[in-house]
Amino acid sequence: FIPHHNLIAGLIFGAASYTDHLDGKIARKYNLITDFGKFIDPLADKFLVFAALLGILTNDYFAALRSYFIWAAAIIIFRELAVTSIRLVAAGKSGLVIAASWLGKIKTVSQMFGIVFILLEPVIFGDLTTVAGLPMISMVFIVIMTVMTLWSGIDYLKTYWGCLDPEK
Repeated sequence: FIPHHNLIAGLIFGAASYTDHLDGKIARKYNLITDFGKFIDPLADKFLVFAALLGILTNDYFAALRSYFIWAAAIIIFRELAVTSIRLVAAGKSGLVIAASWLGKIKTVSQMFGIVFILLEPVIFGDLTTVAGLPMISMVFIVIMTVMTLWSGIDYLKTYWGCLDPEK
């Protein structure tokens, strides 16, 4: 039995993710890019991803993934809070508004695709992709999301470490 709420959640999350992409495309096309948008757009992405991560973690349907997914979720949430903190410090100290890097954008896309696939894997494939009791497509996306999150987080830390200097 595959609950219909996975399909509904996957479609809603996918639509919300697409509107985020569309919003950025429109802003670039019509030159509507603002410092506020550079700050709030990634923050909105984080809230969307956090809500989905928590929904997956608390849903008993994904109990087989929980022991793996909780680590991925913790890494994702920690990285997002760390990067947001760096952005706030940079803005407060020097007025520097840090736009999302290409690596940060790839990370966001990997998270959004990963969440959609985790939600939709049981709807699309049922138990066909299960190996040793784990849904393999979801496991692959958990690894991709986590690696991209770590990579982009390390890149942000290296690039903006100077903004955290207490002497400045």
